[in-house]
Amino acid sequence: MSQERWDRDECWQVVDHQVKATGRVCNFVDDAVVTPSGEHINRQYMSHPGAVGIIAFDDQDRVAVVRQYRHPVRMVLVEPPAGLLDVDGEDFLMAAQRELAEEAMLAADDWRVLVDIVTTPGGCQESLRIYLARGLHEAPRPEGFVLEGEEVSMKAGWEPLDDLVEAIYAGQCQSPTLVTGVMALELARRTGRIDQLRPADSPWSIRERPGGINGALAE
Repeated sequence: MSQERWDRDECWQVVDHQVKATGRVCNFVDDAVVTPSGEHINRQYMSHPGAVGIIAFDDQDRVAVVRQYRHPVRMVLVEPPAGLLDVDGEDFLMAAQRELAEEAMLAADDWRVLVDIVTTPGGCQESLRIYLARGLHEAPRPEGFVLEGEEVSMKAGWEPLDDLVEAIYAGQCQSPTLVTGVMALELARRTGRIDQLRPADSPWSIRERPGGINGALAE
């Protein structure tokens, strides 16, 4: 099967790379790029450390969710537990396990990769791995973890998977992590492929290639 059908690595020539603004998590970058046809263009985007999300699915067909204020859109969104890959050297799965304990006070016995996405590839480098976690049980928050910022007001709970699917189709749930994860789970459930999902330690090509998310730019 031709690999041209699928995503592939490519990095057009970058002749100038400027960080225009530096933030706590992301930077605003302006790249001068030469296209394969020789055209010179400028593209602005945000750097991003990447993230993991967790669809925690229990034996009652419910999904663990949090309700969190998101200031850029001025809304409280229904989301799965999720967090940044901002701990140096932390394994992707360990990051997901930590986030599940921090935000939902849960642990899981069975972990699979549900889906990998780039959330907004036209303007942000964020790569996101969404895990499916099953065999759930209560767990304490990690030692030393302190709720801060939006997390102080965050509420955790459970929603039936069927209700979340209906809410997504009705436009009532808009978090990209929730929409992608819930719909991927629903399809996997309906097609009987949950147990064929990738192992939790499967390669994550966009993050493990030479140069990381920047690819050839960083070589």
